[in-house]
Amino acid sequence: MGTADDTTDERLRLWTPVCQAVALLLGPYAEVVLHDAGTDRILGIWNPMGSRRPGDPSQLGELDALDPSARDVFGPYEKLLADGRRLSSVSAVLRDADGGVSAVLCVNLDRTPLEQAAAVLSAFGAPTAGRPEPLFEQDWAERIQHVVGGYVRECGRPVERLTRADRLAVLERLDEAKVFAVRRATPVVAQALRISRSTLYGLLADLRAPSTKDRTP
Repeated sequence: MGTADDTTDERLRLWTPVCQAVALLLGPYAEVVLHDAGTDRILGIWNPMGSRRPGDPSQLGELDALDPSARDVFGPYEKLLADGRRLSSVSAVLRDADGGVSAVLCVNLDRTPLEQAAAVLSAFGAPTAGRPEPLFEQDWAERIQHVVGGYVRECGRPVERLTRADRLAVLERLDEAKVFAVRRATPVVAQALRISRSTLYGLLADLRAPSTKDRTP
């Protein structure tokens, strides 16, 4: 952290606590710079990301050319450092009691940790390869979870909110997967669907009952 040599500057006394607070909150990933709008020099800098120091040229450009509709706050806009790091920056024009430009406060946030975190999350969320089915052929409990979970993701409703038609559709898939050929599968299916065994047996009876069109007159 650095401040200008002229510690009697009223603007430093006024704005240093604000700059320190932002730097402490976002540090070490944010550089906070207070610019002298009149001399175009750096008044103070906290968590400097480069070689700039108090007293160095600010190179702010013409403040009068800024869009007046922005209400003295600009950004976030992107900046790049020489080492390739991307910054999200915000600049605020600070005015005196008469409305004149007194100083400019800039906060430059290093986006590197955010981009690294996004890359990690993206890698975890990337599509996975198909599961090796031979490893699961004998795992009927895993098959139940896979079928029920797959249907829940398709319909977008939690298990507790599945309708009767939904449950019949799930049971049909489980039947096609030969789950009910396993003697101990019924209570596991009931638990997965969050229903009682009696309800499950009733649904299975309806599922396996011949439809009207299949009956011989």
